[in-house]
Amino acid sequence: MKKLLLASAATALMAGAASAQDVKLGVLLGFTGPLESITPSMGAGADLAIKEINDSGKFTLGAVSAVRGDSTCIDAAAATAAAERLVTADGVTAIVGGDCSGVTGAVLQNVARPNGIGMISPSATSPALSTAEDDGLFFRTAPSDARQGEIMADILTEKGIKSVALTYTNNDYGKGLADSFGAAFAAKGGSVTISAPHEDGKADYSAEVASLASAGGEMLVVAGYVDQGGKGVIQASLDSGAFDTFYLVDGMYGDALIQAIGEPLNGSFGAVPGTDSEGAAKYQEMATAAGFDGTSAFSPESYDAAALILMAMAAANSTSSADWTTKVMDLANAPGEPILPGELGKALDLIAAGTDIDYIGATAVELVGSGESAGNYREYSITDGAITTVGFR
Repeated sequence: MKKLLLASAATALMAGAASAQDVKLGVLLGFTGPLESITPSMGAGADLAIKEINDSGKFTLGAVSAVRGDSTCIDAAAATAAAERLVTADGVTAIVGGDCSGVTGAVLQNVARPNGIGMISPSATSPALSTAEDDGLFFRTAPSDARQGEIMADILTEKGIKSVALTYTNNDYGKGLADSFGAAFAAKGGSVTISAPHEDGKADYSAEVASLASAGGEMLVVAGYVDQGGKGVIQASLDSGAFDTFYLVDGMYGDALIQAIGEPLNGSFGAVPGTDSEGAAKYQEMATAAGFDGTSAFSPESYDAAALILMAMAAANSTSSADWTTKVMDLANAPGEPILPGELGKALDLIAAGTDIDYIGATAVELVGSGESAGNYREYSITDGAITTVGFR
């Protein structure tokens, strides 16, 4: 019996040592699907934070590695299966993700909560996630679409637009954003002539465009995905002459759209989460040095999500989600020593010394409510075939 106890103790010690040598962080994004053109920069953002933590040599819980899973963005069953593999087969102790709102909600309820795994999403924006049962395990560095709807209404109203047609991708993200925008625009005296869903993955959107055109409107608001139905609706609108100017929501932001559509997009405009903070500029410098586009949609939010998870683990001195999730709100908000991108090693020193930090990060992080970004947006227009920043809100 004594030998058995000694063997058990040795096994436990070895298991503890192994876990201290490798902290696995899941990165669950739509590497295929309707956002596949922007997820490489999102994944690179998370990887950049992980590398910075490892290079500092100050993360005492072990070396951190990223394990990727493909959410597909739109297939809840596939996203759930990918998350299950991350947790059960790969042994991740936290997840950066998901990306799209529907799959994120499915993973939260079917994987994260049953397994007690904390998640910080960089891009799931559905207002429904603000009130989802999460056992304190879910946060997001992206703002809710309740905020984005207000931003959209502000921009259109300031441009003198009184009426718009609206098409949205037929899922939690699209419907939530359409409802939020419709209410905000109406409150400002605007009119949505039609609010119509579209399905992703179709080859022909002429029927949808015909319905939108018949309802009228000064322009078309496209609440869809840059690599899927939203792009198809825009192309069909241009081909038929139904609309020639478009408002583009965050899911429509990306150079891939300009490359696909070309010159006819000139004059269209929109907004994407972003800030002109010192941290944003620093992150873009770091991303450029690392060889990817730091201005790509939700890339800064991905860096912040990974950084917050790892700093919270350090603050809790534990990789257990039950422990580190209790530290996130304190680290993300004042008071405390401000922390920018490139200063994660400094943050670890301060945490170890018991000093409060206020993680500013790449997106001027401030978490409100149940743990979501208060919301800063970069307004832009498409001019001469390029995205031009107009200002920040």
